Amino acid sequence: MLPSTQLKKGGAWRPQLLKDFMVMSKSRSRSQMKRPRWIIALVCILCVFLITAYFYPSESSTTCYLFSSPNCDGIFGKTPPSPARELTDDETASSVVVKEILNTPPLQSKNPKIAFMFLTPGTLPFEELWENFFQGHEDKFSVYVHASKQKPIHVSRYFVDRDIHSEQMPLIINYQVVWGKFSMVEAEKRLLANALLDPDNQHFVLLSDSCIPLHSFDYVYNYLMYTNVSFIDCFVDPGPHGTGRYAEQMMPEVEKHEFRKGSQWFTMKRQHAIVMMADSLYYTKFKLHCRPNMDGRNCYSDEHYLPTFFRMKDPAGLANWSVTFVDWSEGKWHPRAFRNQDVTYDLLRNITSIADSTHVTSDATKTVLRTPCLWNGMKRPCFLFARKFYPETLGKLIHLFSNYTKV
Repeated sequence: MLPSTQLKKGGAWRPQLLKDFMVMSKSRSRSQMKRPRWIIALVCILCVFLITAYFYPSESSTTCYLFSSPNCDGIFGKTPPSPARELTDDETASSVVVKEILNTPPLQSKNPKIAFMFLTPGTLPFEELWENFFQGHEDKFSVYVHASKQKPIHVSRYFVDRDIHSEQMPLIINYQVVWGKFSMVEAEKRLLANALLDPDNQHFVLLSDSCIPLHSFDYVYNYLMYTNVSFIDCFVDPGPHGTGRYAEQMMPEVEKHEFRKGSQWFTMKRQHAIVMMADSLYYTKFKLHCRPNMDGRNCYSDEHYLPTFFRMKDPAGLANWSVTFVDWSEGKWHPRAFRNQDVTYDLLRNITSIADSTHVTSDATKTVLRTPCLWNGMKRPCFLFARKFYPETLGKLIHLFSNYTKV
């Protein structure tokens, strides 16, 4: 090829090369301009992911360990539990005493009895009915009467000379036991202390003057003596009439999540009765900080002390329901009281057939808590006794007694 031709071709090549270079430069600059947008987009997506993972962690161990989010607390136990607080000296002493009592096998009685403890302002209106109940079983029970306002007049031989005496007074009367006040718990403890003096008493039943038996003596005896639990009512009520009554002054011994509620009317095995006698720490806490009209709250120790104390000390030893029926269906401060016209065979049989324990929370949800009454693992009727019955119902109850108490 001629040099001139090469030159021409070379000259033609240089403009083309320059043009190609310009195109490549523009393309490269566009690529460089696009790249930051992709990076920014990628960074934004990553930031959104990190923020979401922090505030809304998935329930996986990897996520919770990668991000120290407060929402990971309690998920599958990923956050190590805080160490248990150190017990106070009083708590340590209480724990040692309670464990020792519970771990010591109860003394075996050759003649085990049930102690029936009546808490009453005065004369018991249903002594004749109870006499029918006790008759023929004299070696299997004992009776104790705590009269707080007037000396009772007894019409049954089983109640004569069974009033509690003390060193201070020949007969405990005019000792003010006031509804809702701690004096109720003090009276319960006084009854238990006197009943514990008899080593044959193996189970203890707290009853009021308006209580009646729902079954035969043999049925009640077997129900209470052939199980190893105390029938103490116990449940969680998150409402104002439950944990709403809790006072911070109960700390550190009683924390809010341990606060329980239940009916006053209990039956208790001997070991638990001794544990209650030995307790002064929690007894004092409730005496000081669970009272009516305290810091704008009404706290009633007879509804909270025993359920809370035994739920903390021996939860497996509780049945968590009371064997005394009370009708709260009217939603008032006091339960329904039965008049003479209310007492029928059907009423009594219906009560004795109830096999579920029911509680209603006092918060806005009014949640109904229903649990089966399991006696030694078997579903059985819940109630052995019932209240509140007016004295006028005595005649009808005696007439119906032999029929409605049949098993």
